[in-house]
Amino acid sequence: MIKYVPELTDVVLEEIPDKVALAVEISNCQGSCPGCHSPFLKTNIGKELTSADIDKMIEDNFGVNCFLFLGEGNDREALCSLARHIREKFPKVETALYSGRKAVEDEIYELFDYVKVGPFIEALGPLNEKTTNQRLYYHREDITYRFWRKGLENQHN
Repeated sequence: MIKYVPELTDVVLEEIPDKVALAVEISNCQGSCPGCHSPFLKTNIGKELTSADIDKMIEDNFGVNCFLFLGEGNDREALCSLARHIREKFPKVETALYSGRKAVEDEIYELFDYVKVGPFIEALGPLNEKTTNQRLYYHREDITYRFWRKGLENQHN
């Protein structure tokens, strides 16, 4: 079972490049990032995220073209099942996952259009800092440079 915090669900414009994303905060985080911006998400809070919840959220938020899971929770099979549901029912809505792990399984890359990996390391900064250890992939292509300030985007390798 995947749990989320309904009160924190929001439409965001800056988490996934060029997307209007419905961001859902997932609890039971398995990470242990020092300086975590949401340490309360390590606990077992919120309510179960079901396919019916996802359907309602997408239908109630006209213009959303990406569903973003902010965290993986502690039930990978349930997470993958929800991603499959979105792909089948809403083929025009892309899926995104923010993981704090250094690497994820191939199945995750197959089910999610966007995958962010890497634990937050405060000294290295978030995605919008060129020094970050975190990476955002779009169909396995590193697009992290798209978060960097103008003028730096052509310096990525």
